[in-house]
Amino acid sequence: MKILVVYSSLTGNTEKVCRAAAEALPGCHIFSVDAAPPPHEYDLVIVGYWVDKGMPDKKAANYLRTVAQTPVALVGTLGAWPDSDHARECMTKGEALLEGRGNRVLGTFLCQGKVDPRVVEMMQKMSGSAHPMTEERKARLAEAAKHPDETDCENARAFVRGVRAQLAG
Repeated sequence: MKILVVYSSLTGNTEKVCRAAAEALPGCHIFSVDAAPPPHEYDLVIVGYWVDKGMPDKKAANYLRTVAQTPVALVGTLGAWPDSDHARECMTKGEALLEGRGNRVLGTFLCQGKVDPRVVEMMQKMSGSAHPMTEERKARLAEAAKHPDETDCENARAFVRGVRAQLAG
Protein backbone atom coordinates (compact mmCIF):
# COMPACT_ATOMS: atom_id res chain seq x y z
CA MET A 1 0.00 0.00 0.00
CA LYS A 2 1.43 3.38 -1.02
CA ILE A 3 0.81 5.96 1.69
CA LEU A 4 1.46 9.69 1.46
CA VAL A 5 1.62 12.06 4.42
CA VAL A 6 1.47 15.74 3.46
CA TYR A 7 1.68 18.53 6.00
CA SER A 8 1.48 22.30 6.17
CA SER A 9 3.05 23.78 9.28
CA LEU A 10 3.54 27.34 10.48
CA THR A 11 5.06 26.85 13.93
CA GLY A 12 6.22 23.24 13.57
CA ASN A 13 3.23 21.73 15.38
CA THR A 14 1.64 20.01 12.42
CA GLU A 15 4.96 18.83 11.06
CA LYS A 16 5.80 17.26 14.44
CA VAL A 17 2.46 15.42 14.62
CA CYS A 18 2.66 14.27 10.99
CA ARG A 19 6.22 13.02 11.40
CA ALA A 20 5.09 11.06 14.46
CA ALA A 21 2.21 9.62 12.43
CA ALA A 22 4.57 8.68 9.61
CA GLU A 23 6.70 6.72 12.10
CA ALA A 24 3.73 4.38 12.50
CA LEU A 25 3.50 3.84 8.73
CA PRO A 26 6.76 2.19 7.64
CA GLY A 27 7.57 2.93 4.03
CA CYS A 28 5.20 5.88 3.72
CA HIS A 29 6.29 9.04 1.94
CA ILE A 30 6.15 12.32 3.85
CA PHE A 31 6.37 15.78 2.32
CA SER A 32 5.73 19.38 3.14
CA VAL A 33 2.75 20.59 1.14
CA ASP A 34 5.17 22.80 -0.82
CA ALA A 35 6.98 19.73 -2.20
CA ALA A 36 4.19 17.14 -2.17
CA PRO A 37 3.65 14.88 -5.18
CA PRO A 38 0.24 14.50 -6.79
CA PRO A 39 -2.11 12.60 -4.48
CA HIS A 40 -3.51 10.30 -7.19
CA GLU A 41 -0.34 8.16 -7.09
CA TYR A 42 -1.19 6.88 -3.58
CA ASP A 43 -3.59 4.40 -2.00
CA LEU A 44 -3.99 6.55 1.11
CA VAL A 45 -3.32 10.25 1.61
CA ILE A 46 -3.02 11.79 5.06
CA VAL A 47 -3.12 15.57 5.04
CA GLY A 48 -1.99 17.57 8.05
CA TYR A 49 -2.86 21.22 8.52
CA TRP A 50 -2.99 23.97 11.07
CA VAL A 51 -6.29 25.66 11.70
CA ASP A 52 -6.46 29.25 10.50
CA LYS A 53 -9.66 31.15 11.25
CA GLY A 54 -11.60 27.90 11.61
CA MET A 55 -10.36 26.38 8.35
CA PRO A 56 -7.41 24.37 7.11
CA ASP A 57 -4.62 26.83 6.35
CA LYS A 58 -4.53 28.10 2.77
CA LYS A 59 -1.71 25.84 1.51
CA ALA A 60 -3.30 22.70 2.92
CA ALA A 61 -6.75 23.75 1.68
CA ASN A 62 -5.39 24.17 -1.83
CA TYR A 63 -3.78 20.72 -1.68
CA LEU A 64 -6.98 19.13 -0.37
CA ARG A 65 -8.79 20.52 -3.40
CA THR A 66 -6.46 18.45 -5.65
CA VAL A 67 -7.35 15.15 -3.99
CA ALA A 68 -9.84 13.00 -5.92
CA GLN A 69 -10.95 9.37 -5.87
CA THR A 70 -8.74 8.71 -2.85
CA PRO A 71 -9.03 7.42 0.70
CA VAL A 72 -8.01 10.33 2.93
CA ALA A 73 -7.40 11.01 6.61
CA LEU A 74 -6.99 14.45 8.15
CA VAL A 75 -4.64 15.51 10.94
CA GLY A 76 -5.02 18.98 12.39
CA THR A 77 -3.54 21.22 15.05
CA LEU A 78 -5.10 24.27 16.64
CA GLY A 79 -4.91 26.47 19.71
CA ALA A 80 -8.45 25.69 20.88
CA TRP A 81 -9.46 22.74 23.00
CA PRO A 82 -9.43 19.72 20.65
CA ASP A 83 -12.71 18.38 22.03
CA SER A 84 -14.59 21.68 21.63
CA ASP A 85 -17.46 22.41 19.27
CA HIS A 86 -15.13 24.83 17.48
CA ALA A 87 -12.57 22.07 16.91
CA ARG A 88 -15.22 19.71 15.52
CA GLU A 89 -16.41 22.47 13.16
CA CYS A 90 -12.82 23.00 11.98
CA MET A 91 -12.44 19.33 11.06
CA THR A 92 -15.84 19.31 9.35
CA LYS A 93 -14.69 22.24 7.21
CA GLY A 94 -11.57 20.28 6.27
CA GLU A 95 -13.68 17.29 5.25
CA ALA A 96 -15.92 19.58 3.18
CA LEU A 97 -12.93 20.49 1.00
CA LEU A 98 -12.80 16.83 -0.10
CA GLU A 99 -16.46 16.50 -1.07
CA GLY A 100 -17.73 15.95 -4.57
CA ARG A 101 -14.64 14.27 -6.01
CA GLY A 102 -15.15 10.67 -4.93
CA ASN A 103 -12.91 10.81 -1.88
CA ARG A 104 -13.46 8.63 1.16
CA VAL A 105 -12.60 10.28 4.49
CA LEU A 106 -11.41 7.53 6.82
CA GLY A 107 -11.07 9.69 9.89
CA THR A 108 -9.86 12.88 11.46
CA PHE A 109 -7.40 13.60 14.26
CA LEU A 110 -6.98 16.90 16.04
CA CYS A 111 -4.70 18.04 18.83
CA GLN A 112 -3.69 21.30 20.39
CA GLY A 113 -0.62 23.16 19.28
CA LYS A 114 1.08 26.36 20.28
CA VAL A 115 -0.30 29.42 18.57
CA ASP A 116 2.07 31.56 16.52
CA PRO A 117 3.25 34.37 18.84
CA ARG A 118 2.43 36.93 16.13
CA VAL A 119 -1.20 35.82 16.23
CA VAL A 120 -1.30 36.06 20.03
CA GLU A 121 0.20 39.55 19.85
CA MET A 122 -2.37 40.58 17.27
CA MET A 123 -5.19 39.22 19.44
CA GLN A 124 -3.90 41.15 22.45
CA LYS A 125 -3.99 44.40 20.45
CA MET A 126 -7.58 43.84 19.32
CA SER A 127 -9.46 44.89 22.44
CA GLY A 128 -13.19 44.48 22.02
CA SER A 129 -12.71 42.03 19.15
CA ALA A 130 -14.65 38.83 18.59
CA HIS A 131 -11.77 37.06 20.35
CA PRO A 132 -10.94 39.20 23.41
CA MET A 133 -7.88 38.21 25.44
CA THR A 134 -9.79 36.95 28.49
CA GLU A 135 -8.24 35.04 31.38
CA GLU A 136 -9.83 31.86 29.99
CA ARG A 137 -8.25 32.49 26.59
CA LYS A 138 -4.87 33.18 28.19
CA ALA A 139 -5.11 29.88 30.10
CA ARG A 140 -6.03 27.98 26.93
CA LEU A 141 -3.15 29.55 25.01
CA ALA A 142 -0.77 28.66 27.84
CA GLU A 143 -1.97 25.05 27.69
CA ALA A 144 -1.75 25.02 23.88
CA ALA A 145 1.88 26.15 24.16
CA LYS A 146 2.66 22.76 25.78
CA HIS A 147 1.46 20.88 22.70
CA PRO A 148 1.86 18.84 20.69
CA ASP A 149 3.44 16.66 23.34
CA GLU A 150 4.45 13.00 23.31
CA THR A 151 0.91 11.91 24.19
CA ASP A 152 -0.41 13.84 21.17
CA CYS A 153 2.24 12.19 18.99
CA GLU A 154 1.39 8.72 20.27
CA ASN A 155 -2.31 9.41 19.69
CA ALA A 156 -1.49 10.45 16.11
CA ARG A 157 0.46 7.20 15.61
CA ALA A 158 -2.47 5.18 16.92
CA PHE A 159 -4.87 7.13 14.72
CA VAL A 160 -2.98 6.41 11.49
CA ARG A 161 -2.47 2.75 12.41
CA GLY A 162 -6.25 2.54 12.75
CA VAL A 163 -6.78 4.31 9.44
CA ARG A 164 -4.39 1.94 7.67
CA ALA A 165 -6.07 -1.08 9.27
CA GLN A 166 -9.47 0.25 8.22
CA LEU A 167 -8.31 0.53 4.63
CA ALA A 168 -6.56 -2.86 4.62
CA GLY A 169 -9.46 -4.64 6.33
